[in-house]
Amino acid sequence: MDKYDKKMMNRLKRAEGQLQGVLRMMENEKDCIDVVTQLTAVRSSLDNLIGLIVAENLKNCLLSEDSELHEEKINQAIKLIVKK
Repeated sequence: MDKYDKKMMNRLKRAEGQLQGVLRMMENEKDCIDVVTQLTAVRSSLDNLIGLIVAENLKNCLLSEDSELHEEKINQAIKLIVKK
């Protein structure tokens, strides 16, 4: 499996399009609530993508033969997810 599959990249391209839409909304002086609603949707989409990437990476790591790296990779994944 590729490190980043086409579905992951498509999700990111979709988020990029959403952000461009938000910029247009701001340029057209749309209501604050509409802009924030769209930004929240973009953030949610990116959060889901981050989770997917971390989960796939962790899964691939745990299926590998090198068990010494497992704990390090698990801790690394946790830090990426709980970085708030």
